[in-house]
Amino acid sequence: MTNQERIAASTTTIFKAVFPNTTNHYHTLFGGTAMQLMDETAFITATRYSRQQMVTVSSDRIDFKKPIPAGTIVELVGKVTYLGTTSLKVRVDIYVEEMYSESREKAVSGEFTFVAIGNDKTPVKIQ
Repeated sequence: MTNQERIAASTTTIFKAVFPNTTNHYHTLFGGTAMQLMDETAFITATRYSRQQMVTVSSDRIDFKKPIPAGTIVELVGKVTYLGTTSLKVRVDIYVEEMYSESREKAVSGEFTFVAIGNDKTPVKIQ
């Protein structure tokens, strides 16, 4: 499988409903909850790409472009954007959809760096 085919095969999409218990006093998704969902999506993407033990080592710039209101659906899309020797980067975009209309727009985006580790918890080459 080529690198581009591996990237396509590892692209991860997760859908979640935004319920009131995940929102702040403005009735929008907590930023920390969005970041947790993004890190989880990025982790799954990195693991699907490498099929190795992966750990998050950094989150790069995360841009909150639109609020995500309660009562909407979010789609998280993770895609590998960079491959190093022991590390890779995953970009995660969150799209917000109205439940009862066709409205859909990008709300949040960010990038996460992961390192492959061996059983001794030290970095290993990504296969």
